[in-house]
Amino acid sequence: MEKIEKLAEIINSSNYIVAFTGAGASTDSGLKDFRSKDGLYSRTFMGYEPEEILSHDFFFAHGDIFEKYLDEKLNINGIQPNAGHKALAKLEEMGKVKLVITQNIDDLHQMAGSKNVLELHGTLKKWYCLKCGKKDVKRFKCSCGGTVRPQVTLYGEMLDEDVTREAVNEIANADTLIIIGTSLTVYPAAYYITYFKGKNLVIINKDTTQYDSKASLVINDNFASTMKKVLPLIK
Repeated sequence: MEKIEKLAEIINSSNYIVAFTGAGASTDSGLKDFRSKDGLYSRTFMGYEPEEILSHDFFFAHGDIFEKYLDEKLNINGIQPNAGHKALAKLEEMGKVKLVITQNIDDLHQMAGSKNVLELHGTLKKWYCLKCGKKDVKRFKCSCGGTVRPQVTLYGEMLDEDVTREAVNEIANADTLIIIGTSLTVYPAAYYITYFKGKNLVIINKDTTQYDSKASLVINDNFASTMKKVLPLIK
């Protein structure tokens, strides 16, 4: 419990907390992460590497395989927020967490009740037609015959400049940055944490990361159970 109490102490003494979440934040909701030993990137799909499937060029060349991969490996239908997502939403309600920056495309932070969320890589809850601009919250076939794609950033595409600019500014303004469920190997997103100049850098991740030595507190444990334990200790 020593690390749980330390995390509670940090949260209680902080005025501006920013949370930065990756795929590990959603594993307790039934989604796989990407880079762990059993993650999505550990095996090929129909003979292709997942990182190739999730690229700009592959989407336009092999849209059928891309959609099949989403259906079988990244299906978020029926997925619900876990205790970790709910805890961050509660901490926002309490005025502790000012913003959640997420690399995830599952919309679970918003479903849990977080209002201030920056989605670095977009979301699978927004789809649009490249030809006529029609939009929906799920995949659809457009009557105009145009190509429909999710509003996510694929490999080979640039991140949204307005979103990344705001993310960097918020990280720079935070007195505490809590990094959750990310290997910190995805660039440029992982680079943004170098803008943090605050007092407390907290990392909650099952595996070690390259930034552990710079952290005030490292918890190599499950995100949902960690936040479930710490929430009752927050004043």
